Amino acid sequence: MKICNLASGSEGNVTYVETANHKILLDLGTTVKYIKERLSELSVAIEDIDYVFITHVHDDHVKALKGFIKKYNPTICVSPKMFSELEVLKEYENIILYDDAVYLSDVTIDIIKTSHDTSDSRSFILKSNGSSMVYMTDTGFINTKYFKKLENLNVYLFESNHDIEMLLHGPYPKWLKDRVMGPYGHLSNKDSSIYLAKIIGPNTKKIVLTHLSHKNNTEEKALETIKEIFEEYEVEFTDIKCARQKEKSELIEI
Repeated sequence: MKICNLASGSEGNVTYVETANHKILLDLGTTVKYIKERLSELSVAIEDIDYVFITHVHDDHVKALKGFIKKYNPTICVSPKMFSELEVLKEYENIILYDDAVYLSDVTIDIIKTSHDTSDSRSFILKSNGSSMVYMTDTGFINTKYFKKLENLNVYLFESNHDIEMLLHGPYPKWLKDRVMGPYGHLSNKDSSIYLAKIIGPNTKKIVLTHLSHKNNTEEKALETIKEIFEEYEVEFTDIKCARQKEKSELIEI
């Protein structure tokens, strides 16, 4: 399995995953031009993307959807509620409506229900030929019933949206601060770090912190927080990076 975050943040989110038989995008929150350019840097033709999985319908996750399906013909995978809200998909034929899991030829995509201020939001666990990854984004919390599924996987792309103190003392109005910190908002650095301390294991190879806020977080604070929490929980793991808004991450191969 090959994994590369192409863009991450409030301006847009998209991640590339490749298995032996499939080339997959998770979310389409930037522009078609940007996605094409980043894929070309990986020597991947955008025309070869065969599946796109959408986590929810907020613009920073579906911005390129209309242009993408106009030019290309991948299978778009959404929940029934998302489908009902995405008018652009009404006349599109290549659609999978997912619920619990999607099984492709050499990859299983398990669906995790998340908690965000939209009608439906999901995150994904992908497994292929002994390799595994988590794509966890845009949620106020993670239900403990999913912990077992999330434990001891190879790669975690995991939301670490805000530093609580920066958010509290930052420029957002009170209602927006409450929304971000609430049960239908985003994971803070501390929340994310505690969850990861509880679920990573001996098989974990890499953590990529994603969806960092431009106004309420920094890479330094996100990395400092997870280091402190891991020390507190006596977790020894240091291969941790931060995804960025306008540049792709390293290509992870597992």
